Amino acid sequence: MNQKDTKNIRIDILDMVYKAKEGHIASSFSIVELLYAIYSGMAEGDSFFLSKGHASAALFAALAHFRKISREEMLTYCEYDSRLGGHPKRIPDIVMSSTGSLGHGFPMAAGYALAKKIKNESGRVFCIVGDGETNEGSIWETAMYAEQLRLSNLVCIVDNNNSQIRAKTSINIEKKFSAFGWQTATVDGHDIKQINDALFAPRAHSLAVPYCVIANTVKGRGVKQMESDMFSWHHKAPTAEELSAFKKEILS
Repeated sequence: MNQKDTKNIRIDILDMVYKAKEGHIASSFSIVELLYAIYSGMAEGDSFFLSKGHASAALFAALAHFRKISREEMLTYCEYDSRLGGHPKRIPDIVMSSTGSLGHGFPMAAGYALAKKIKNESGRVFCIVGDGETNEGSIWETAMYAEQLRLSNLVCIVDNNNSQIRAKTSINIEKKFSAFGWQTATVDGHDIKQINDALFAPRAHSLAVPYCVIANTVKGRGVKQMESDMFSWHHKAPTAEELSAFKKEILS
């Protein structure tokens, strides 16, 4: 069942960050359903990049859920010499790479999509970016580049969790991507059916231009304290008491 699965992924994120005493729980919680839908629906030849790399705990928990890495490795998150760091890096047999500072992963995904086009390879390239990340100029340089090159195999998913309001007032991200020549759609980023329909319905496979899905999400989704005080929880590990309370709340 989807809801049980996504609850378990959130529990794993909590365990990883608690053990490591490092990580971005609230940012990870907002993309759980997006990752679940992407990894449930990806076809052979598809690939994924996490441009908002600080949410790597969610990615590694999802990879463990879909048995692409072991649970034992998942729990090495942020340990010395672990493959699983605070930002994702390349793991053999899993197409993703170190995404560095915000704004870097999206152009990497576009370059990968271009390479697939040049080599006439099938499959789409999915990339999650954060709404705050769209304040970076490299996002819009990439948007222009991808439209000019007609990278119809590139799918950008914007985690629209209102993080950007710390720096500036909100913008209409869908309207902006549309202005750059992209096909767009908006979904509830915690509704797996809506996400699946937007990403994997036949229409999504037949576009002639790049595709952007704006996913309206809640930072810290699943834990009321994080939802209401999302910036305090942007980069913080829970205490033992908080860990127990948050797990109970998620599983209730």
